[in-house]
Amino acid sequence: MKLTLNVWRQPASQAPGKLETYTLDGVSADMSFLEMFDLLNEQLTTEGKVPVAFAHDCREGICGSCSMMINGQAHGPWAGAATCQLHMRAFKDGDIITVEPWRASAFPIVKDLVVNRGSFDRIIQAGGYVSVNTGGARDANSILIGKDTVEEAMDAAACIGCGACVAACPNASASLFTGAKITHLGMLPQGQPERDTRALAMVEQMDIEGFGHCTLVGECQEACPKEISIDVIKKMNRDYLVASAKRQEPKAASAS
Repeated sequence: MKLTLNVWRQPASQAPGKLETYTLDGVSADMSFLEMFDLLNEQLTTEGKVPVAFAHDCREGICGSCSMMINGQAHGPWAGAATCQLHMRAFKDGDIITVEPWRASAFPIVKDLVVNRGSFDRIIQAGGYVSVNTGGARDANSILIGKDTVEEAMDAAACIGCGACVAACPNASASLFTGAKITHLGMLPQGQPERDTRALAMVEQMDIEGFGHCTLVGECQEACPKEISIDVIKKMNRDYLVASAKRQEPKAASAS
C-alpha cells in the first residue's frame, strides 16, 4: 500500500507544533500501525530527518502507552483495540491518515505523539491501592467472593490507563479511568477498609489535575480498548457521594 500520513510534529512541550505530510510506500496489510510507524521512521532516518517520537512498550495491548489519535478516533477505527493492535488491513491503498497525540490539558505533549500521562499516576497514588499485612500468601478460597462480583471487579481491573477515554471525551474527563480503578477495588473485600477515603482522594485528585467533568456522553466507553462500561462512573459517583456524606456527619453532630 501507498499512504499519505499527516503526522503531528512538535519538538518540545513548549514549542509550536504542526502537521507534516509524508508519503509512505510498501506498507503491508499485515503490519501493525506501530510497525508502519517504524517503517516511516526508517525512511526519515535514511533521508537524514528526525524520526517521529511515539510511545510504545509491550505492543500487545497491555501497557497502554501507544496513545495515538488516528483520523479523529482514539486508537483508530477498530473497537476494543489499542493502537498497537490495529493493523494496516483496516486501511486501503491511497488512504490519507492523520495522526495526532491525545488532546487534553492534563496530558501535556512531551514531543510529537508522546504525552505525559503522569496525572493518571497521581490519581492512583492518591488512593488506588489497598493496605494489607505482608506475609505468606493466603489460600485462594479463604475469602469467598461471588462470581458476579469477581467478574465485575475484573472487568474494571482490565483498564490499562491508556487515556483514550480522556482523548475521546468532549470534556476531557478522566471519569472512566478513575471509576474503573475505584470500582475494581471497591467491589472486593480487600478494598472495603479504605473504600470511602479512596473515593474521596481519587476523585479530588482527578479534579486537581484539571480533567473535565463527566456529562455521560459515552464516548469514553466507545473508545476504551478494553471496552469498560460507563457503569463504573455510576459506581464511582455513588461511592464519592456516600463518602462525602459520612465525612460531613461528625460536623453535623457537633453543631447540634
